[in-house]
Amino acid sequence: MKPPVLIVAVVASAIAYVPLLAQRSQPGQQAPASPRAIAPKDFTGYWVSGVTEDWRWRMVIPARGDYDSVPLNAEGRRVANTWDPKRDETAGESCRAFAAPAIMRVPGRLHITWDNDSTLRMDTEAGTQTRLLRFAATGSARTDDRQAIRGESTWQGQSFAQWELSGRGGMFGGRPPRPGGALKVVTTHIRPGYLRKNGVPFSANTVLTEYFNVLGPEDNGDLWIVVTTIVQDPQYLTGRFFTSTHFKKLSDGSSWHPTPCRAL
Repeated sequence: MKPPVLIVAVVASAIAYVPLLAQRSQPGQQAPASPRAIAPKDFTGYWVSGVTEDWRWRMVIPARGDYDSVPLNAEGRRVANTWDPKRDETAGESCRAFAAPAIMRVPGRLHITWDNDSTLRMDTEAGTQTRLLRFAATGSARTDDRQAIRGESTWQGQSFAQWELSGRGGMFGGRPPRPGGALKVVTTHIRPGYLRKNGVPFSANTVLTEYFNVLGPEDNGDLWIVVTTIVQDPQYLTGRFFTSTHFKKLSDGSSWHPTPCRAL
């Protein structure tokens, strides 16, 4: 006995909205909306970091051996104790503390734009770095997409983004799932560098997971981005290293002054 036509139509419609299953539109079907079109919040614009915690590690360069609160293992502590900024400068490694796992913690401004309909571009004032946060074609990052990209590791690595889904929906929820307010980014293929400017290391095996949330407006109109960062590194860390960083939105880019990487 064939299923009722209505059930078939509902199931087909629901599946079309599941990002991991809907890889391409069938003839006669509407193409999935781009990640830019379905963005739940506006992340674009100029933002400045607010340093209200971890001052001693963010606003000044800590002393060699100061790796408090970082879950370093014995090898990580050994490497951190050999930090030599002059050696880094000479070797052309001045950007070690400006790589993806640390750049959100470096005080300064961000400029976020859409590079295209499926790529968010994030330029940093500190170190003059550029991060490209790439969405899959359907708006979600997939394992096979990550495995498809190969090449030399860079300071900002390969970042794959997806909108976090929230609310009910799906096959029998009446409506398909919609993006929530959070942007999830997973970054790999990162060139080894520092979690802090005093040589606290991370390795090439590091996986960086970030959650970006836009909050506000507050009563005074302020908008904020809060970035939760999770660093996983089996080579130098005994567990996950969590930090949370916030940025206030600026009215324009008049205060934008990019500076190069410096080891000191």
